Amino acid sequence: MEDKIWLSPPHMAGNELYFIQDALNKNWVTSQGENIDEFEQSISVFLKNDVNVCALNSATSAIHLSLLMLGISSNDEVLTSTFSFCGSANPIAYCGATPIFIDSEKDTWNMCPVALEEAIQDRISKGKRPKAIIVVHLYGMPAKMDEITAIAEKYEISIIEDAAEALGSTYKGKACGTFGRFGILSFNGNKIITTSGGGALVCHSQEDKDKAVFLSTQARDNAPHYQHSHIGYNYRMSNIVAGIGRGQMEVLNDRVEARRKMHDFYVDIFKDIEGVEVFSEPNEDYYSNHWLSAIVIDEKIARKNREDLRLAFLEDNIESRPLWKPMHLQPVFADAPYYGTNVAEKLFDDGLCLPSGSNLSDDDRLRIKKVITKFFL
Repeated sequence: MEDKIWLSPPHMAGNELYFIQDALNKNWVTSQGENIDEFEQSISVFLKNDVNVCALNSATSAIHLSLLMLGISSNDEVLTSTFSFCGSANPIAYCGATPIFIDSEKDTWNMCPVALEEAIQDRISKGKRPKAIIVVHLYGMPAKMDEITAIAEKYEISIIEDAAEALGSTYKGKACGTFGRFGILSFNGNKIITTSGGGALVCHSQEDKDKAVFLSTQARDNAPHYQHSHIGYNYRMSNIVAGIGRGQMEVLNDRVEARRKMHDFYVDIFKDIEGVEVFSEPNEDYYSNHWLSAIVIDEKIARKNREDLRLAFLEDNIESRPLWKPMHLQPVFADAPYYGTNVAEKLFDDGLCLPSGSNLSDDDRLRIKKVITKFFL
């Protein structure tokens, strides 16, 4: 059997080992050091929005801290996208709050502004004003931020912007992760750049960043002994891991370009295959990093379905994956309120994520194309 083609494998740049070795040489094997400082600064410069970045051990930790910093606690309600990874919703439960799931819209597959406002109005009518909105930029595609921001401002609800999959994406020229009160980034092993595991909280003030650092390092008070007046968390990124991030940041623009070329590769393959839609930007306001390329198959037209295509890929040792299963359909959130229709459910039923790595070779692409061509004959 030929080597496996992965959905989204890590792609090293070359200088990661240099920065790791430098940390070892200087004995900064801790949650402080030059790598952390430089990694945070490079992200801030890349986002181009005068932001303060706090490097953490995961994007999930970043969401949790953002909720805590907004004062979310037991019996509060937080609105969030149903069509997402569980890392967007689980931190709401960590706080003892209730997730309120919002359906997708068809243009970007992200949070539907209409369903969002319906949910807010209904929760208020029930005496429960939501405390925050977690909006996700799915697979790197920016959400409809003008509409969502206008609704949030209308009802005075803070936005947490889950851009875990969208580093390098922009909406109307502005970087994803910089629209909300807080932004979230991920550097998990499958993301567009990686630190093996890690994330970041994007803040708009030094005060918020300082508070995030404080909470993420066990909330130790300024005292010569260990004294704690607040509950803290062990969420800070290590200086070793940040060294990987510094090396990755050097090639981030190249990685975005390579992922976007993979999207174009699929657009070309499917342009003459009826019943298959490649997930693309709805108009020029949206610029996606195309972290993952995805398709939706209309079985009635194509006479094929996404599960059979997934299995065809699997036979050739190629990884593909169904789109996210909506959170309101997950057993753990079965009792959570949900607003919308069936857009997210339909996407889950008919959609497939395709191999999207920035390090795929021409031979890899040829194998992928052969499977697709044979399947749709």
